[in-house]
Amino acid sequence: MTSDNDRRRGLLARLRGRPAARSRGRRRLGAAFRLIAALTLAGGAYTVFAPGVQAQENPPLTGAAAEGRALFDVSCVTCHGRNAQGVEGRGPSLIGVGAASVEFQVGSGRMPMARQEAQAMRKPPVFTDEQVRQLGQYIQELGGGPQVPQGNLREGANLATGGELFRINCSQCHAFGGGGGALSSGKYAPSLNPASDAQIYAAMLSGPQNMPVFGDNQITPEQKADIIAYIQETLKADQDQGGFNLGRYGPSTEGLAIFLVGIVALVFASLWIAGKS
Repeated sequence: MTSDNDRRRGLLARLRGRPAARSRGRRRLGAAFRLIAALTLAGGAYTVFAPGVQAQENPPLTGAAAEGRALFDVSCVTCHGRNAQGVEGRGPSLIGVGAASVEFQVGSGRMPMARQEAQAMRKPPVFTDEQVRQLGQYIQELGGGPQVPQGNLREGANLATGGELFRINCSQCHAFGGGGGALSSGKYAPSLNPASDAQIYAAMLSGPQNMPVFGDNQITPEQKADIIAYIQETLKADQDQGGFNLGRYGPSTEGLAIFLVGIVALVFASLWIAGKS
């Protein structure tokens, strides 16, 4: 009798448990279905909206920058890569160098380089001023960076202040007369004589070759104008009142010339005195 009651109770318990098990199964199946639906919806939304997001992150180039890109793809892509990210062993990345670097390197003919050397040499420019501006605009819009201000870069300049700043910050490499000088490992500080206002300003902003970067925090735009005015109106002017300038390399050449002239004069004076005695 007891076993029959036990069997009945077990059967009733199993019957009661089946709906609960079915309910749990339905809940799990529903959760899986909802998860799949959410993933499908998210993927579809990304597919629809991703091109719009990419278009916002990479806005179209302006007309000048588009022209610059065409020039870049012909003359610069071999060394600097399709997106100006650089090619190892050929050329550095141009992301972040700004239009100032293009103004100096391309405007002075240093780029494109004929061959890999310790330092890019100044050459007759390959591109016109307008093409240099277009290349600079492309690099500027591509990665940003410093830019040379428009207009007169010497306006309101003070020559005396410019001379003082030049002697403190520039003469160690470019010499007191701006004639340049040798550096280590085959590099050198170039002569400032052929440099334009924009190229000098761009060099201070971009720090080409071994030159340090003189940002607006180190040398203000007003002080940059003073330095440029001093270089262009004082160093390049014909103000060698003493006669032959000996290359304007400073006291080294002057001391050597005085020593050689003095020794020769003393030798001839000694011979003359000896001949008269």
